[in-house]
Amino acid sequence: MNQKFPKASYETLKFMSRAISLARRGLGRTSPNPMVGAVVVKDGKIVGEGFHRAPGEPHAEVDAIRAAGTQTEGAELFVTLEPCNHYGRTPPCTQAIMAAGIKKVYYGIDDPNPSVIGGGADFLRKSGIEVVGQLLENRCRALNEVYLTNVTLKRPHVYLKLAMSLDGRIATRTGQSQWITSDQSRMKVHRLRDKVCAIMVGIETILADNPFLTTRLKGRAGRDPIRIVADSNLRTPPDANIFNQTSPSGVIIATRNNPPSRLKARLEKKGARIIQTANSDRVDLKDLLTTLHKMGITSLLIEGGAGLAWGALEARIVDRCVFFYAPIIIGGKSAPSGISGTGINRLDEAPRLVEMKSFKIGPDILVEGRVVYPGEPNDLTDKPH
Repeated sequence: MNQKFPKASYETLKFMSRAISLARRGLGRTSPNPMVGAVVVKDGKIVGEGFHRAPGEPHAEVDAIRAAGTQTEGAELFVTLEPCNHYGRTPPCTQAIMAAGIKKVYYGIDDPNPSVIGGGADFLRKSGIEVVGQLLENRCRALNEVYLTNVTLKRPHVYLKLAMSLDGRIATRTGQSQWITSDQSRMKVHRLRDKVCAIMVGIETILADNPFLTTRLKGRAGRDPIRIVADSNLRTPPDANIFNQTSPSGVIIATRNNPPSRLKARLEKKGARIIQTANSDRVDLKDLLTTLHKMGITSLLIEGGAGLAWGALEARIVDRCVFFYAPIIIGGKSAPSGISGTGINRLDEAPRLVEMKSFKIGPDILVEGRVVYPGEPNDLTDKPH
């Protein structure tokens, strides 16, 4: 069993907080690896810092040790994730830690990867290095929620994003939806698109709005996610904007297990990859996520429509909600809401948001939080990782 830090000092928390800040510099660029930050401390002062930048690049521990140079002998290392003890694209970090003469290692969370779990911390202890974990555990888990979902649930981490009026409408009764939220909120969405592997909408969104689903940041910065359409009957038009030849990202059409062959061939001719899921009458979202995971897709942003949003919640695949509210009231019985479907019968059946945060973005309010389903623990540390 890993040693727990009994009572963290202010200085110790400060150093681990710095490691967390460094780890965030790799946001959206380390997939399928976790985001990791590290600092080397000697005589109470940071002498080296590092973070993992991309797959194949040095791990955070090695980056920090190199930055510390000759000052590593007898130093302490603070790292957000248990050091690895296996050969992957790079050698084990445990070897670098031992070679550097580090005397004590503090880490944030265990690595739940089956090929890693328990190995790094135990190996260092057996080698005579003092190891203390888990420090600032909840913050370190939140930092790597995408990675933890990938290695424990074998599927992408799923964000559900909606842009709504204060009364939860995503369009007027006549169907007008552009634009409910502000330019500032839309830029926030594009920054989120830049950080995920894939973005998904339902076929009704394609037919009603014909979106490009690209990342449009200032200076043409950012990456386009893979575009996915949930389309049971392959109604996606071949001239839809998602078939954007200026974007290097591909298009996936997720459908049922027996779609019309003629329509399948037509969309494949446009370059789309057709993924047939297990269900015979609709897209099986759980089956789809299993396939996406095998393809190396680690994160997925669902942007609509209302039926897909409910289907994802009903299937319990949404991990985090990101809801933008504009300061307007649309009203109208026929105006579509952000989430439709059959809904719940009892309040105790409702998915709930925990660890909620709210931000003002221009005139809008962003509300986000981790989704907890009935029967699941609220505390992140109680989840089976």
